[in-house]
Amino acid sequence: MKRKFHAFMFPWFAFGHMIPFLHLANKLAEKGHRVTFLLPKKAQKQLEHHNLFPDSIVFHPLTIPPVNGLPAGAETTSDIPISMDNFLSEALDLTRDQVEAAVRALRPDMIFFDFAQWVPEMAKEHMIKSVSYIIVCATTIAHTHVPGGKLGVPPSSYPSSKVFFRENDAHALATLSIFYKRLYHQITTGLKNCDVIAMRTCKEIEAVKPPRGSSTVQEGLPQGFEERVKGRGVVWGGWVQQPLILSHPSIGCFVNHCGPGTIWESLVSDCQMVLIPFLSDQVLFTRLMTEEFEVSVEVYREKTGWFSKESLSNAIKSVMDKDSDLGKLVRSNHTKLKEILVSPGLLTGYVDNFVEALQEDLI
Repeated sequence: MKRKFHAFMFPWFAFGHMIPFLHLANKLAEKGHRVTFLLPKKAQKQLEHHNLFPDSIVFHPLTIPPVNGLPAGAETTSDIPISMDNFLSEALDLTRDQVEAAVRALRPDMIFFDFAQWVPEMAKEHMIKSVSYIIVCATTIAHTHVPGGKLGVPPSSYPSSKVFFRENDAHALATLSIFYKRLYHQITTGLKNCDVIAMRTCKEIEAVKPPRGSSTVQEGLPQGFEERVKGRGVVWGGWVQQPLILSHPSIGCFVNHCGPGTIWESLVSDCQMVLIPFLSDQVLFTRLMTEEFEVSVEVYREKTGWFSKESLSNAIKSVMDKDSDLGKLVRSNHTKLKEILVSPGLLTGYVDNFVEALQEDLI
């Protein structure tokens, strides 16, 4: 019988990253392994209900160091606009002393990470394994980490000829600001130096960020908007259980930004998908879903990156029209893919193989 191990989890300070890490932690704990989960103090309360094995998964709160430019009290990406993510990234790096102190005290066998590229170096110093656990889709890694990549040209030997950036994706590529360039450097460095690479994503909770300059979603709405939609819709800016909404029989179409976690939840639902990607990784994932798998429809954008209400309306109508060829194709392909994803034993088999590989690596 192979011995049980103790794993550290150290994800990027965003709920879209911490939740998939916690899903994996639950799978490890289910098989008898121990997990210490490193996270910002305030995030613990919002994640506790996802911890299915509190006796085996212990939260280890980190104090977020002050960084010039990072608002006081900000601990996760939910607390700041995306333009400030580089400051939070700097704060994450400054927690290294806290992480290393926890490693010295608790002596784990391995540490899972994503953006903290210094983890493999630290792990080697303490003679433990490092696991780069990437929660974005693999197609993003394939495209964005190929030297000399070109717009409109898939990477050499990439298996799909349909998944690539196009001219009207320049708006998304422009989001590769200082933070994103730093982010991809961190991922690349981590991938090169770690002992194990794993990719997986899943999410169960979502929140709407207030518009820039507003403290709440309601505050950012046009005057009289809530009154105009009263009785016809719901405006909500807090945390919601997204799968419960998608499973409701009155929901037929889900317009979203094509975040990996959101897409997996959509695929195992009966909702049709209309995608409006914003960031570069979301653009590539959209192409995979729309062009390769043909399970969704992408909203048409101008070269400037803007889309009209007409293009959004047309996309929704095309996928919801039961008599249209496109609607029939998307629904059929979605149904087939869903049957595969929810088939008994699929996820368990992947997890079993992954855990077995981790145990073999420790021998």
